[in-house]
Amino acid sequence: MAFIVQKYGGTSVGTTQRIQAVAQRIVATVKAGNSVVVVVSAMGKTTDGLVKLAHEISGNPSRREMDVLLSTGEQITIALLSMALQELGQPAVSMTGAQVGIVTETAHTRARILRITTERIERHLQSGYVVVVAGFQGVSDTEDWEITTLGRGGSDTSAVALAAALHADQCEIYTDVPGILTTDPRLVPEARLMEEITSDEMLELASLGAKVLHPRAVEIARNYGVTLVVRSSWTDEPGTKVVSLTPQNRSLEGLEIARSVDAVEFDTQQSRVGLLRIPDRPGIAASLFDQIAKEQVDVDLIIQSIHEGETNDITFTVNRRSIACAEAVATSILPNLLAGFTPHPDAIPEVVVNPQVAKVSIVGAGMIGRPGVAAQMFTILAQAGINIQMISTSEVKVSCVIESFTETTVDELCHRALHALQAVFEVDSSPTPFRQDEKIGVHGGSQPYPVVRGVALDMKQVRLAIRDVPHRPGMASQLFQLLADHGISVDMIIQSQRCHETNTFHYRDIACTVAETDGEMARSVLESAMTNLGYGAVMIDRAIAKVSIVGAGMVNHPGVAARMFAALSERQINIQMIATSEIKISCVVDKSKGVEALQAIHQTFHLAGNYPIHIPS
Repeated sequence: MAFIVQKYGGTSVGTTQRIQAVAQRIVATVKAGNSVVVVVSAMGKTTDGLVKLAHEISGNPSRREMDVLLSTGEQITIALLSMALQELGQPAVSMTGAQVGIVTETAHTRARILRITTERIERHLQSGYVVVVAGFQGVSDTEDWEITTLGRGGSDTSAVALAAALHADQCEIYTDVPGILTTDPRLVPEARLMEEITSDEMLELASLGAKVLHPRAVEIARNYGVTLVVRSSWTDEPGTKVVSLTPQNRSLEGLEIARSVDAVEFDTQQSRVGLLRIPDRPGIAASLFDQIAKEQVDVDLIIQSIHEGETNDITFTVNRRSIACAEAVATSILPNLLAGFTPHPDAIPEVVVNPQVAKVSIVGAGMIGRPGVAAQMFTILAQAGINIQMISTSEVKVSCVIESFTETTVDELCHRALHALQAVFEVDSSPTPFRQDEKIGVHGGSQPYPVVRGVALDMKQVRLAIRDVPHRPGMASQLFQLLADHGISVDMIIQSQRCHETNTFHYRDIACTVAETDGEMARSVLESAMTNLGYGAVMIDRAIAKVSIVGAGMVNHPGVAARMFAALSERQINIQMIATSEIKISCVVDKSKGVEALQAIHQTFHLAGNYPIHIPS
């Protein structure tokens, strides 16, 4: 007998007929010998209707009263579904978030779960009841017992948190699509259903806009080893399994606000190659990394910063044993990259190499939605007197490349950074980066990961370019702490590899992307600090799109980046920025080319299928 938590979204319970169909599915699960807890959302567009009512009363309704109002939507569903189960002869009891023991912080409309007291729900399960729980809501950890709601994706979060607290065998998320697809089927109708995906990959895709699962729910599943299954409410197909390969031995106290960083990773065996002042046009990155791949050189980080005039810089890191080959390829291909291009006499293209650099990374799903974590890392490094040469960010990792300019060796510098980060984040370290040959496949055996699991497009970001930032320790930390203090989360962070020298002072440009809703505030915040911090103009570009590939299998597979870049080059789509992590490659392109870029990349990696996609009206 298994213990299963099932979650049904608003579409699945949108009418009384659909509620009755859900009840029949639940009864069938119980008759198969399982214990079941059900988490439900509000019916259909109920929440939207309640929000509209509030704004008819007040132009700025209080967050507390909005929580009281919006929590009623799920209460309607739990009562109706419990009645439907009882009509089928299945004992059932409905419970609000407060009744089930979901205790949260007091942050109205966006609370995080602190703990779940499970005694009451376990008592009902032992008596043979199906427990129907109102998702999206809880009660504050104060003497006032305030009603709170969890924000967007809150019902997913409730369901996975309950599965973790109750040690369920799996958590089934029922929705209006057959599972998790390789991309958005509205943009690519031939998108294919995935059978399985790792939680790390799903975190990246969810944070890139794949709306089937909310990142907070995936974060909990990853941290507590909860197996998720995303299935359709309309069929009996198996859906997509989301597996967590390395569950953490975590306390359930502080469930969603536990430490944001799980580990510090370091790699002292890296080298850096930079191509500076090369033409900014389609095909440059594709040609370079195609040649790198032909030499079977495995590239780690790739950084392309914002362009300057008609030129750009591309920098990448490789294992130190591959540096001679990587430098030879970069040097030999440079003349080809310059074909038809006349460089400015003061801006001659060149290849620069540093054979000894180190990469230090912080890792943890808890970084999602916490805008100050990256800034905190930069601050720690600055306080240790360490200057950052490259920055790479993803949803679960922030990596910094560092190098030594003094008598201190890069190994000593790396260990100084390591100990400082460990002390502040109170975590252990892992000396080796992620490598597929050290991991099992998602099936638990030797089955390798797919090289590319899915492709995502984010059309709702803007890019901020901060020009002429003084190149000294602490600048990145101050910039991004400013944004974090205003609740602004940063996605991509790119530091230019080219230094400007003015009156013996060195300057670099730093670019970052933020949600378009935060764009103007971010620019205003940064401009307010220009004089104090001594950097130049702050520029904003709203006409961008970010297209990304995600796949644990791209580790140790040279050529993945080259194929992605080639797909864009063949469509004459210019890459404006590049940022990578071990399992993700992201490119910023012109917004008008975003959908075309997504389609081209999806086709290049042969992700198309013929699974019939049914989305009910």
